Amino acid sequence: MFFVDRVQEMSVLQTAYEKPESSLFVLYGRRRVGKTTLLSEFCKEKPSLYYLATEESIQANRNAFRLMVADFLRNDLLKSAVDASWEMIFSVLLSAQENKKLVIVLDEFQYLGKADKAFPSVFQKIWDTLLKNKNVEVILCGSLVHMMMEQTLSYSSPLYGRRTGQIRLKQIPYAYYDRFFPDLDEQTRILYYAVTGGVPKYIELFHPCADIDTAILQNVMTPQSFLYEEPEFLLRQEVQDVGSYFSIIRAIASGNMRISDIASALSLPATSLSKPLKTLCDLDILEREVPPTEKNIETSKKGQYRIKDNFLAFWFRFVYPMRSFIESDHAEIAMAKLKTGFIPNHVGYVYEDICRQKMWELNTQGKLPFLFDRVGRWWGGKDTEIDIVAIDTTDRSKIIFGECKFHQNVPMQLSELHQLKEKASVVPWGNANRDEYFALFCISGYSEDLQQLAQEDSHLLLM
Repeated sequence: MFFVDRVQEMSVLQTAYEKPESSLFVLYGRRRVGKTTLLSEFCKEKPSLYYLATEESIQANRNAFRLMVADFLRNDLLKSAVDASWEMIFSVLLSAQENKKLVIVLDEFQYLGKADKAFPSVFQKIWDTLLKNKNVEVILCGSLVHMMMEQTLSYSSPLYGRRTGQIRLKQIPYAYYDRFFPDLDEQTRILYYAVTGGVPKYIELFHPCADIDTAILQNVMTPQSFLYEEPEFLLRQEVQDVGSYFSIIRAIASGNMRISDIASALSLPATSLSKPLKTLCDLDILEREVPPTEKNIETSKKGQYRIKDNFLAFWFRFVYPMRSFIESDHAEIAMAKLKTGFIPNHVGYVYEDICRQKMWELNTQGKLPFLFDRVGRWWGGKDTEIDIVAIDTTDRSKIIFGECKFHQNVPMQLSELHQLKEKASVVPWGNANRDEYFALFCISGYSEDLQQLAQEDSHLLLM
């Protein structure tokens, strides 16, 4: 696979590299999101030392680091200094430094703190006394989000306040999928995105497959496949009681989105869910949604939880409930179930997310009727739901309503605009004279009467 996106992250690291002073970055994010690839790309043609920490003892890690530095410097004396401390190793490394800035990467940094709770304090001293005043760029990288936050970013961490900046690496947006799959039409690209969710490793696995069904069967729907147990592996790294977290995600995947509904589905008091839900949100597995028109987003009682990660949403909807069939060598039954529900129960929701991303892009480019600061899904009484509502919280005179349809081979009809206008009438924002705009998204285009109406009405936007 080739290197795609990460423009902002590369720019931040490169800008720091070109400055005369030292820098200390914390780079973190979930597994397989492309941290190592980013760092490898950044370190190209730069003097750099890359050390990957392991879950071995702190002594084993120190010895491995010492030998790496010795090889890097071709220093036989350091190679034989088996009792060398971390401070001595870094001191030798810096003493041999040339004029050009040195990049030092400590990958999976959290394992060093896990092996020795004192290590963040040890490294703080090394930074303060050795590294801070040298021509270096130090990057502490890690894939265990909670542990990295605790060891490097939290107020209680010895390293708190030392960092030059932090980068939380996230999934690659859908906008770049034409780079990965240039030969596919947009409908098919969205199907791939709906499962891989912008995770580089998953994209790599799906890339050579002839079609989406083959890709899912080979990589997800067989017990021996790479991604079959991926959610359990991801969670096991971050939380102790994996079963409880699985139950919560499963309840949400089944349509229980309010905290009271999740609690009811699990026969638990709602108060017991606050901590695990926050943890899952911190891990970017879940997100809490609130209608954009709510006055206080943080305290609103209308909050709902949804699975944020495309792959995990897919897995919990179509793999987890079918594991008995898959493991008894009847993956064809799971695939048949998938084919009936994939578009309406998964891809349709992913397409809505893509459309909301598109709204933000167009908004920042000044290509929409007004500049808004909130956009999201809206819901209210009587099961009324609107895919997109965009507002400017400082100006209640304008509002955009949006409808997103992943109709395969069926254009959007005028009747769907009428339905959207009917739903929009119950949204409490501004007054009766507010300026309303309607943005329509459809993967298969629009009927002739809709196209004609859009030419006549500047308040109708065919996206």
